[in-house]
Amino acid sequence: MKNLWRNFLGDDAGAEFADDIAVHYGNPERELEIAVSGLVFADLGHLGVISVHGKDAADFLQGQFSNDVKQVDEVHSQLSAYCTPKGRVLGLFRLFRRGDTYYLRLPLDTLDAVLERLRRYVLRAEVTLEDATDNFIRIGITGKDAAEELAAVIGNLPEQEGATVQTQELSVLRVPGVHPRFEVYALSYEAARSLWDTLNVRGAPVGLDAWQLTEIQAGLPTVYASTAEQFIPQMLNLQLIDGVNFRKGCYPGQEIVARTQYLGALKRRMYAGRIEADIPPSPGDALYTSDDSVQAAGQLVDARPHPDGGYTALAVLQISAAETGALHLGSSDGPAFTLEALPYPFAD
Repeated sequence: MKNLWRNFLGDDAGAEFADDIAVHYGNPERELEIAVSGLVFADLGHLGVISVHGKDAADFLQGQFSNDVKQVDEVHSQLSAYCTPKGRVLGLFRLFRRGDTYYLRLPLDTLDAVLERLRRYVLRAEVTLEDATDNFIRIGITGKDAAEELAAVIGNLPEQEGATVQTQELSVLRVPGVHPRFEVYALSYEAARSLWDTLNVRGAPVGLDAWQLTEIQAGLPTVYASTAEQFIPQMLNLQLIDGVNFRKGCYPGQEIVARTQYLGALKRRMYAGRIEADIPPSPGDALYTSDDSVQAAGQLVDARPHPDGGYTALAVLQISAAETGALHLGSSDGPAFTLEALPYPFAD
């Protein structure tokens, strides 16, 4: 199915690939423009999927993740983090369920590390963990008319963010976005192709940068291999976007996460901003204040080109630096990082 889908994207849909990821469809600048205000859809080949099933799956996952796994069922998905014992986020993912199987959707470059760590803790539990990436074709859809277009294909739609609808061959997740935004997981090439062709009548396919731009605009962090184990959940605002539950009980790093929450010890959190740079910024790049070229004041979470120029970014910053200082990428006199509003408020 994977090769069939890739051939379709390249031969019929006009996709250009880099590292086996569809990065654009011939006009990346135009794709960015449409992603901001129009109806777009994207191959989510940069995302992998881990499957977890077995009699003890729910209890096992409940003891591993930052959120309350028992709230996940066939009609509810959930953002959650897998932390190290020091409370640092090794993997950040969306968890959904189909039948008796749980699925973790996360960046491909963090899949192996998360899967390996999870397998260490299975012990005697009746749990099977597998790389299920090739079981699905993953498609993202967003835009003001996205719900209308999807409804033409599947009928009933998830109406609230975090809601999920299942059909015989599709799992449809509604995820946060400036405009209605969905992730679809297709079990067959035929179902994915039918959806793609329907969307292609009024919408436009877009590549990785355009899709990730909509993720950043939603204020949703992505943890890549380059930034794994760099942040605790609150640094990524997970307590503000339903990615952590403080009443669920123990999991790796829980004491540190709880202490940060209840003792008011948070010194860094995630902000949105714009960077006017000639060279594309990368996740993990350091940010500095204008008066300190030695000690970094923050770190990029993700950055993507914006159709108006420059790069839209999410960055974890020292709160004091964000509130008082001018910020720059790479050095104290590097390209300016200008703060912009997130789509959700900080808690008091």
